[in-house]
Amino acid sequence: KNIEYFEQFIYKSQAVRRDGSAALDLCYVACGRFDGFWEMGLNPWDTAAGVLILREAGGIVTNFSGTEFTLDSVQLLGSNKFLHDDMKNVLNK
Repeated sequence: KNIEYFEQFIYKSQAVRRDGSAALDLCYVACGRFDGFWEMGLNPWDTAAGVLILREAGGIVTNFSGTEFTLDSVQLLGSNKFLHDDMKNVLNK
């Protein structure tokens, strides 16, 4: 299923990058290097620090449907607050 998300985001964005570390990608969103990040099936140790840093920087972290992300969530969508709804719409098509 994730390849379908890649395809949708490629057509809706300028670029899609994946570094292989959820924590690093979330930190990149927090500092403005990336506009958003999505992933499925992560473990709490993959996300806890990055989620905290992104939230403290003013970003939004939810699951794909937009409900609050918790450490036992199976989906993660993190973004700056400006693109979150647009990203959520892509993931819910």
